Amino acid sequence: MKGHRQRPPVTTKSGTSHQLEFGTMQPSSNSINGEEPVPPSSSPRQAGKSSTVAAREEKNVFRAKLLVALILLVAVCVVATFTYLLVDSQERSNFESQFNGYASEVVSVSRERTSQLFNALDAFSVSVSSQAAGELQLRNASWPLYRIPDWSVRAQRLTELTGVDDPFLTFAPIVGQDDRKAWEEFANDAYPILYQDAIAKEGDKGGATAKEFLDKTIPFIFNADVENYDLVPSPENGEMIPSFQQYPLEFFPSVPIMPMNYNLLSQKETANVFTITQAIMGPTITSFSIRVDLNTQASGSQIMQPIYDRADTSDEDRKMVGIITMQLHWLDYFKNLFLEENSDDGIVVVLKSSCPTHGNSTLDVTEQPTSHDMIVTYQIDGSNAIFLGEEDLHDPKYDSLEVAETFIDLGIDESKVPQGLCVPTLTLHVYPSEKLEEKFETSNRIIYTSVVVTIFAFTVLVFLLYDFVVARLQTKVMDRINKQDMIVANVFPSAIRDRLYKAQGNALQQSQPADKTMNGRGFKNKSSDMESAPLADLFPNTSIIFADIAGFTAWSSAREPQQVFILLENIYDALDKIAQRLAIFKVETVGDCYVGAAGLPDPMDNHAVVACMFAREALKKMKDTTHQMEVSLGPDTAALDLRIGIHRYV
Repeated sequence: MKGHRQRPPVTTKSGTSHQLEFGTMQPSSNSINGEEPVPPSSSPRQAGKSSTVAAREEKNVFRAKLLVALILLVAVCVVATFTYLLVDSQERSNFESQFNGYASEVVSVSRERTSQLFNALDAFSVSVSSQAAGELQLRNASWPLYRIPDWSVRAQRLTELTGVDDPFLTFAPIVGQDDRKAWEEFANDAYPILYQDAIAKEGDKGGATAKEFLDKTIPFIFNADVENYDLVPSPENGEMIPSFQQYPLEFFPSVPIMPMNYNLLSQKETANVFTITQAIMGPTITSFSIRVDLNTQASGSQIMQPIYDRADTSDEDRKMVGIITMQLHWLDYFKNLFLEENSDDGIVVVLKSSCPTHGNSTLDVTEQPTSHDMIVTYQIDGSNAIFLGEEDLHDPKYDSLEVAETFIDLGIDESKVPQGLCVPTLTLHVYPSEKLEEKFETSNRIIYTSVVVTIFAFTVLVFLLYDFVVARLQTKVMDRINKQDMIVANVFPSAIRDRLYKAQGNALQQSQPADKTMNGRGFKNKSSDMESAPLADLFPNTSIIFADIAGFTAWSSAREPQQVFILLENIYDALDKIAQRLAIFKVETVGDCYVGAAGLPDPMDNHAVVACMFAREALKKMKDTTHQMEVSLGPDTAALDLRIGIHRYV
């Protein structure tokens, strides 16, 4: 090893400095054992720090992607829910609008039918009074000895005018005890004619003849003994209203007898209605206690229309001489209620009365009196109706859609009604049902929601695909940058490398569109780049190491190029490891010459000592390496030696 000697100051750039300057160097091309040499200044601590920063940035990117995915998921849920609720709201709005139309139709048609019903009964009563007055005068007779001519035809016509299917009409005169015997003889003489006329006008009665009807007719006014299930003569006190003419002609449902001569006042409810009718001198209606269909137990009401001895309605002295009762079956009343044949099903009608009552069937003489709430419920299904029960059976979830209107209000002066009795006001409460609502439920909610979810899912897939493509491109770019960075790291110390990157970044930021002018040949004018200051640092205290292989020229002339490369690769690899351990900066290798520096780019006070340590270890390593390669590279390989020169600058 040569001793150090004083030399004039050396610079890498032209100038007159008396100290060593370190500038940018050209990269060396030797790669030992397939590994990229690490510059002395690139410590494991710096590499670990870079890895930590990279890992942290990857986590931040992953969190950002996760946040975007979460936002998209929340957006899908919110938009899908909003779409579902919006379509559902539109369907419900259509349902409510359609129901309101149906409810209005139910109320208006019901009111119109009711008005027609009472007007028709009043007109019928007036016509009977007028006709009876003339006929009784001709016969020199008086009430109650009167029968309505063409009863079946007129009763049928009355039901057609009212629009009610299958009502039960009864004409009953008021008979006092003085007229009882005369009326019984008059009625028994009239029944054969009445039965024959009913069979002729009303059609077949199940094969029954007028004689069979006559045989089942009780020849006297009678009451029903409910407790003993027997028929007994009416008491010989007070007025009676025996059933005389009825439409349609039929037996009692429970017993095979005719209802003719049955005293309607033996029924408590009918007696109460009669008392009210006499008091107000006008028509009356009961609540829903009378059951007109014993099979379905469907409730109905009884309308009582008075008949007077005079037709003049303004005559205050006229006298009530009889009644016409109509047992109205509400189930039939609500049939064919809709004007449109294709009206939807599922309209629930709750009919409520303002009066409580105790009711029993007018047709079943064996039924015990029972109490009933004054509420009945029906369901209208297009042209059909279903009796649901004698209570409010609508679905409570449709309470908000209720349409309630007064159905029948006779406008009676309550002061004229006897104490303890009541004339009901009937109200209609119309509700939809699930059956109706289901008709407006479509699959649009599911379809539109699915479309929205599909669009968002497609958006997410596009986002994921885009992210995948970008990630691949970024990976390729980063791999390329890492390789380039590794190459730069092999040439320059980390401090110089960072300064190069920083200088390049500042140059890009400061560049202006005006600087991007092109010359006549299409190339950018680089005069500004030529004028930029060089990147160079001054290192006052350094030691330069020059090492070359003695005998290399003669040895290499007798070897194949591959053998020469193997020798240099192994020797330089060993020297690189020593340099990295001692913080010696490898400057370059030229042929068999290895150039290094101690004290740069990181200054050190003992740079000369470190250079000597490198030289000593390099000499020893040279001997070991050449002896190991003597077998593969030839016997004179061990004769190669290493010459080292150290130049110390202060």
